[in-house]
Amino acid sequence: METYSDQYINGGWTPSLGGGAITVLNPATEEPLATVPAGTAEDVDAAVAAARAAAKAWGATDKETRLRHLTAIRDGLAARQGEIAATVTAELGSPVGFATAVQAGLPLGVASSYLSILADFEFSERVGNSTVYAEPAGVVAAITPWNYPLHQIVAKVVPALAAGCTVVLKPAEDTPLVARLFAQIVHEAGLPAGVFNLVTGVGSVAGAALAAHPDVDLVSFTGSTAVGRSIAEQAGRGIKRVALELGGKSANVVLPGADLARAVNVNIGNVFANSGQTCSAWTRLLVHQDQYEEAVAVAAKAAAKYVPGDPTDQATRLGPVVNAKQRERVRGYIQAGLDAGARLVAGGTDAPEGCDTGFYVRPTVLADVTPEMTVAQEEIFGPVLCILPYRDEEHALELANGTQYGLAGGVWAADEETAVAFARRMDTGQIDINGGRFNPLAPFGGYKGSGVGRELGRFGLEEFLQTKSLQF
Repeated sequence: METYSDQYINGGWTPSLGGGAITVLNPATEEPLATVPAGTAEDVDAAVAAARAAAKAWGATDKETRLRHLTAIRDGLAARQGEIAATVTAELGSPVGFATAVQAGLPLGVASSYLSILADFEFSERVGNSTVYAEPAGVVAAITPWNYPLHQIVAKVVPALAAGCTVVLKPAEDTPLVARLFAQIVHEAGLPAGVFNLVTGVGSVAGAALAAHPDVDLVSFTGSTAVGRSIAEQAGRGIKRVALELGGKSANVVLPGADLARAVNVNIGNVFANSGQTCSAWTRLLVHQDQYEEAVAVAAKAAAKYVPGDPTDQATRLGPVVNAKQRERVRGYIQAGLDAGARLVAGGTDAPEGCDTGFYVRPTVLADVTPEMTVAQEEIFGPVLCILPYRDEEHALELANGTQYGLAGGVWAADEETAVAFARRMDTGQIDINGGRFNPLAPFGGYKGSGVGRELGRFGLEEFLQTKSLQF
């Protein structure tokens, strides 16, 4: 087991100022992988001071300088794809096939996209008798979750650096090892000291200190709506900007005439990927009442193909959830659904066969879910799908929009025009039409309780800029 006692601050690895440690567990085996420092407010102070000291010089660099460093980061991500995938499989439990394609592959794609975006981006424009400049927001606090640990780091840090901001990253305590690997890649890319800093620690200590720090100009946070609300309140007191990517309870709406079997099969894959630990997962399947039982049967058959197992095995499609607390949370929601009258179509609260060790949850499908049930309203963050019937299109829209969230969704119809017309009426940030593919250049973010601001593409870069106008 590796033991780390340092943080990456001001261009190098320095001893943590706190004496505590976080033990990182393998969620498939429950065995310790490593310990990392439990950073303190003093570590955060040192990291923010380094970022503040580097901010003016980095913010004044030209595009060519930033592109050179970001290209080196992209190349480092490319060179270490295998190591990244293995690390995420070990500390998160993502099946190795998914970890290779998504947990390692997506950050590489996002980093590459920002090279093109930055190369073409204009940081000034003439507007009437004014010149409007887009300038760096300053020091950025990036607080990232454990479910897509490297993707969320890259989706914040790379555009922030591209915008000319300096960054202090606080990764989730469950998955700090891939964050340390990213810090090594950044170090090898030769960025000036203080431009990027890493502090590992628990959210209630290091995260809270970073979010509330008076020398932080912008907080970019991905995580729960409850924590996001607290960060927004702190930021408001300090008059600092926030970008919040929070929870979801996304609806996949299958309209009459759509390819029902395909829609349901795609939905099962969407919900069970990453053990259901995806904020944008379509956790509510809405089907017309005349096709409801057919959809339930298709879902049951599709769910049977997802057998929990060893995430290091290429054949495994479903690994464990991240930790014991999450396992009990998800099982508790399943039981709550059953207690409220939902019908168990697949899965349940028992440990999967052959998975007595590890934080495993059965892939679960609940039918006869009604909109007021807890499982239809709250984010479960596990491999659980709720199926709800609707009477007509207006009822489907009412159900789709009937939660506090508005992050993602899907619409399936016989023709694109019908699907688009319905999707335009949904209160949500991104919607896939008839199985449209994820686009890393499109804005990612939500309506309502799902957040403030957008990540990815040009929109993600602009989050880290502020405007100044000069009149002539």
